[in-house]
Amino acid sequence: MELRPLRSFIAAAEDGNISRAALRLGMTQPALSRQIKGLEEEMGVALLERGAHSFSLTPAGDLLLREGRVLLEKAEQIEQRVRASAKAQVLRVGYSPSLTAGILAPAMESFTQLHPRARVELSDLSSQEMIEALQKGALDVIVTATPLKELPDILWSTVQQQAWRVAVPRQHALMQKQTLTPADMHEQKLVVYSQRDYPDYWNVITTWFKQQKINAKIASECDGVTSLISAVEAGLGVAMVVERIACLIPDRITLKTLEPQPAPVCISAGVLQHVTPDKVLAVFIEELKRAAVRDQQRHS
Repeated sequence: MELRPLRSFIAAAEDGNISRAALRLGMTQPALSRQIKGLEEEMGVALLERGAHSFSLTPAGDLLLREGRVLLEKAEQIEQRVRASAKAQVLRVGYSPSLTAGILAPAMESFTQLHPRARVELSDLSSQEMIEALQKGALDVIVTATPLKELPDILWSTVQQQAWRVAVPRQHALMQKQTLTPADMHEQKLVVYSQRDYPDYWNVITTWFKQQKINAKIASECDGVTSLISAVEAGLGVAMVVERIACLIPDRITLKTLEPQPAPVCISAGVLQHVTPDKVLAVFIEELKRAAVRDQQRHS
């Protein structure tokens, strides 16, 4: 049943007069009569008892009047919600769980209080996947380590810097030491992020190991933080990770300080350079920075 003839029938039933209802609906009387007649034929019942100059509702017509009002009200509510949803801004955010732990959740909470109608869609991706998705326009902002290679089409805003730690399983020999040195890493089995998905991580680690004359063995390459943590927990080796990953690891893994260590990891929010500045997106990035400051204060 279409809503237009239903509206026409309800208008006529409420006015009690075809001519007045047609005038209110901006229709001719014959057109309104045809719509009501078509509705009766579609439903297979008579809705009006027609007289020479007036009409009355049949029992079926009286039921349709009552139920039809409810149906039209619901249809109007749905239309309003759909229109409101279309107007609500959607922010598509790519992020790394290991780098944004302690930052992203509080930033989103503050952001949604400022922009309750905005909707944030999160995508947990590798650093390479994030950059490619942003460049293709599939994401609005990415939160990851600032790439070593300059990307002229991406504008970066620094969010936080994090120091390196070594994730060590509980039964490992290095558990006996409070602070590790480069010599402690020599000949160790390493669990690392994959070179294909995290090329900058790989470059930082391998470059630092060469500088420190460390000979380590790659025991496992992982596609994300979950598989990396699982590999360390299983005793496959130790892993170089950022300090805030602490809130993600289980009790059977301990983070050890490393001195000296590679330069801190710079975590940034990246947006496309050529895209028109967006105020809502700018607020989201500012909330990321504020959350990072609060996170730093909690751990200082």
